[in-house]
Amino acid sequence: MAETETLRERLIGVGVDLLEDVGAGQLGLRAITRAAGVSHGAPRRHFPTHQALLGAIAARGFADLIERFARIDPGGTPRDRLRAMAVEYVEFAADRPEMFTLMFRHDLLEGSGENLRATTLPIFGQFTTLVSAVTRAPDPAARALVLWTNLHGIATLQANRSLGLIAPAADPGSLVGQVLELHLA
Repeated sequence: MAETETLRERLIGVGVDLLEDVGAGQLGLRAITRAAGVSHGAPRRHFPTHQALLGAIAARGFADLIERFARIDPGGTPRDRLRAMAVEYVEFAADRPEMFTLMFRHDLLEGSGENLRATTLPIFGQFTTLVSAVTRAPDPAARALVLWTNLHGIATLQANRSLGLIAPAADPGSLVGQVLELHLA
C-alpha cells in the first residue's frame, strides 16, 4: 500500500478491480479484504457495513461516468452534446458492465450512507437541460425521463450482454441515434 493511499481508498480500489471479475451481487467484504491484504475486521472503521463499501465503490463508478461526460465537447450544439452523453452512457455500460449494474442496484446500495442522489440528480439535471434546449416539449423533465429510460434500457441490454442475443446485427450507437430521433422530433 502506498504511503499516501489510505486503507479506505485501497479497499475501494480493490473493490472496483474485483467487481468486473465477480459481479455486483457477489462482491463480498471477505474477498475485498483478502485481495487488499488486510484482516476481515480492518474495514469496519471506514465502512461499518458491507453496503457502505458497496456505496463507495458505486460512487467511484459515478465519478468515472461523470469524467466521461466531462470530455464531451462543450462547444457542440445541445443536440450533439446530448447524443455524445447518450453514447457515453451506453458505452460505459458496455465497457464496465458490473460497475454499471452495481450503480443501479438500489437493493444492494440501500442504507450505504453514500448520498448517491447528490451525484445522480445533477447528471439527470444536465441531461434535462440538454433535452430542453433541443425540444420545445411542454415538460422537458418528463421528456428527458422517458428518453433516459429508453437509453438505460439499451445500456442495460449492453451491460447484460443481451443485445447481441436479441439482435446480433444491432449497433448500439445506431440504436441510440434512433431513440434520440424518436424522442427529440
